[in-house]
Amino acid sequence: MTNKNPMANKNLTNAKKEKNDEFYTQLSDIEKELRHYKEHLKNKIVFCNCDDPEYSNFWSYFTLNFKHLELKKLVATHYETKKPSYKLEFDGNITIKTKLKQNGDFRSLECIDILKESDIVVTNPPFSPFREYVAQLIEYNKKFIILGNVNAITYKETFKLIKENKIWLGQSIHSGDREFRVPDSYPLKASGFRIDENGVKYIRVKGIRWFTNIDFNERHENITLYKKYTPEEYPFYDNYNAINVNKVSEIPCTYDGVIGVPITFMDKYNPEQFEIIGIDRYVEDNPHYGKRFTIKNRETYARILIKRKINEKEVHVENNED
Repeated sequence: MTNKNPMANKNLTNAKKEKNDEFYTQLSDIEKELRHYKEHLKNKIVFCNCDDPEYSNFWSYFTLNFKHLELKKLVATHYETKKPSYKLEFDGNITIKTKLKQNGDFRSLECIDILKESDIVVTNPPFSPFREYVAQLIEYNKKFIILGNVNAITYKETFKLIKENKIWLGQSIHSGDREFRVPDSYPLKASGFRIDENGVKYIRVKGIRWFTNIDFNERHENITLYKKYTPEEYPFYDNYNAINVNKVSEIPCTYDGVIGVPITFMDKYNPEQFEIIGIDRYVEDNPHYGKRFTIKNRETYARILIKRKINEKEVHVENNED
């Protein structure tokens, strides 16, 4: 049974309101992203601290590929709302299950102690406390590969890390929606969903991205720029000295000032090609701090402010154009 209602995006909002955050990631999505980090995982302790190993494809992926990835150890903790939980540890040969004194919340002292001993965190954290979750990883100086919603880019706390080049988007998801398995108790409300032949529920959620602080080669590939700047095609904002660009593919190659681009720019961002100046609501030198940009008094969607870095090769090409 399926439902292709275009309002599938509301699952994230509902999850935040209802604190119903148990979305189980598909194995194919995990495989497509993790293949970019094999060299970084070698001889490392991987911690899945927002997991349920009985259902988790993160646990399945790492146990099945433990020797191929040359991991040192795999640890997962499961969250229970009102009772003590457990952790699982796998060393490539045996699995050890240990009872926890607390409920497995990533903020619990037990889970923080495990985090301190781990090298890399890989998981699908709950949607509602995403800011707090990332802040903890940064506080303990951990490498991570985690799932989140693309709108998290606009969070003041997250964007600060993006601007400082301490976090960026992963490689494998740049558009579209993704399917997640949900618990039997999950309410299927006006959203894209299906129930398979075994009665297992799945929902589709838009705007999903991987967030990481581990580098990969594709992140340093330039965006191909071909559009020429014209005042008619690229209007300035009413309340900030920057031009507006509606699509990443339309960033002009002949404009050296500040440019406002959609948040999906981060899917293709190369830190050697562009400098990130800020984001519309939180630009420090903006007298309209806290407000969206407008064009002819109409608000735009969230805009990231960027400026092109002109290297010698680009200057040479531009100076030799007819």
